[in-house]
Amino acid sequence: MIHRFQLNGFNIVLDVCSGSIHAVDELAYELIGLFEEHSLEETRAAMLAKFAGVPEITAEEIDRCWEDIAALKEDGRLFTPDSFEPMAGKFKERSADVVKALCLHVAHTCNLNCSYCFASQGKYHGERALMSFEVGKQALDFLVAHSGSRRNLEVDFFGGEPLMNFQVVKDLVAYARSIEKDARKNFRFTLTTNGMLIDDDVIDFCNREMHNVVLSLDGRQKVHDRFRVDYAGRGSWERIVPKFQKLVAARGGKDYYMRGTFTHLNPDFLNDIKTMLELGFTELSMEPVVCAPDDPMALTEQDLPIVMEQYEELAKLMLQREEEGRPFTFYHYMIDLTGGPCIYKRISGCGSGTEYMAVTPWGDLYPCHQFVGEERFRLGDVWNGVTNHAAQQEFADCNLYAKPECRDCWARLYCSGGCAANAYHATGSVTGVYKSGCELFRKRMECAIMMAVARAAREAEDE
Repeated sequence: MIHRFQLNGFNIVLDVCSGSIHAVDELAYELIGLFEEHSLEETRAAMLAKFAGVPEITAEEIDRCWEDIAALKEDGRLFTPDSFEPMAGKFKERSADVVKALCLHVAHTCNLNCSYCFASQGKYHGERALMSFEVGKQALDFLVAHSGSRRNLEVDFFGGEPLMNFQVVKDLVAYARSIEKDARKNFRFTLTTNGMLIDDDVIDFCNREMHNVVLSLDGRQKVHDRFRVDYAGRGSWERIVPKFQKLVAARGGKDYYMRGTFTHLNPDFLNDIKTMLELGFTELSMEPVVCAPDDPMALTEQDLPIVMEQYEELAKLMLQREEEGRPFTFYHYMIDLTGGPCIYKRISGCGSGTEYMAVTPWGDLYPCHQFVGEERFRLGDVWNGVTNHAAQQEFADCNLYAKPECRDCWARLYCSGGCAANAYHATGSVTGVYKSGCELFRKRMECAIMMAVARAAREAEDE
C-alpha cells in the first residue's frame, strides 16, 4: 500500500508497510499512482498525453522511470505487502502481565472550573477526593510487583489538579526513590498542572524530580480565559503565565510541554501557538477538544478545513523558524523516520488497560484516565490487582487489526489504531473509530512527513 500527497511544493510517496518515504518529481509521482493498476503501455500513452509539450518527458524517460519504480518494489521499498497482522495478538499476550506505567489521580478536585473538562472539573463524575499516601504507596508497590523485568517505570501525577495534594506527591516520590535501588527499577515522574499553585517550592521539586512537566495553557488570553476560569468566573491567564515562564526558565527550557486545547471557538489555533512562542515557550502541544457532537465547543465539519490549513501553516512556520535558528517543537510532529516506535508498538497500540493504568484516589484501577468513572471499565484495585479480566481482555484484544476501518488507512502504522477512549466515547466501542480525529491525525502525519522531507532537501543543498 502506498500513500501519495503533495504539500509545500513536494511530491511525496509513502510506502506504508516498509515506512520508506520518497520525494519524487512529477513524472514519478504520476507513474507510481498508476503502476499497479495499469500496464506500461497504457501508462506511457497517458503520460505522453498529460505532459505533451514538456520536451524532457519522452517515452524513453517514462520507461526509465517505470524501471526505477519496479526496482524499488523488488527491493521492498514500494508496494510492500502487510505481513504484520499475525503478530498483533501475540505481542500483547507476551506483555499481558507486565505493567510499565501508572497515572496516579492524586486529586479528584480542581481549583479551576473549566467547562470543557472531560474530567468534570476533576471529579470524574464522582465525589471530590484526595489520594492518601497509603493508597499511593500501594499503587507504587503494585507497579513494581507487576513490572516484570522492565527497569524504567513511568508515573504521572494527574488530577484534577495534583498540586492540591502536593505533599502526597512529594512523599510518594520520596518513597519511590527509597525503594528503586533494591527493586532494580528507575522511576520517571511527570506532573500535569494548571499552574495556579506553582511557587518556588514546586519549581525546585519539579526540576529535581520530574522527568517532564505538562503545563496547561490554551494560548491567547481571550481564548484561555474563555474556559480556564476559577470558581468566581475569573480567567487564570495573567496568574499562571508568569509562573510557567519562571518554571520553564528554571528547567533550562527543556523537559516540559505547554499543552493547550482548541475548540469550535478557536479553530485558528495557530494564533495560539504564536502567542505561546511570543511568551518564550518552545515545547508545544495543541489538542483538538473531544466532546459530544452536540456540545457547542465540538469541532464541526465546517471547522475541519480551517484546522487542516492551520496544521499546514504550522509546519511551514516551524521550517521557517528552523532556518532562522529559532526552532520549536510541536508534539504531534515528532516522528522518527529512521527508527521510531518498534513494530510491537505500531500494531499493538497504546497499552491502556494492559501496560498502562490509571489509579483513583481510592486505589481503583482503570484502563486510562479517560475511562475513570466508567464503572464497567473498573479493572480492580491496587491491593487485589486486576479482577475484571473481561474488561481487560477488551483492551488486550484492541490492536490495529481489530478495527476494520483501519485496515485500509495509510496512517495506521503511525497511529496504531488511535485512542481507545476517543473511540469509545465517539462510538460506544473501544474498537470503534473516531472519524474526525482520524482526519486530523492523517493531516498531522502528512505535515510531519513533509517537514522531514524538507529538512533532508535542505541538508542535500548544503552539502
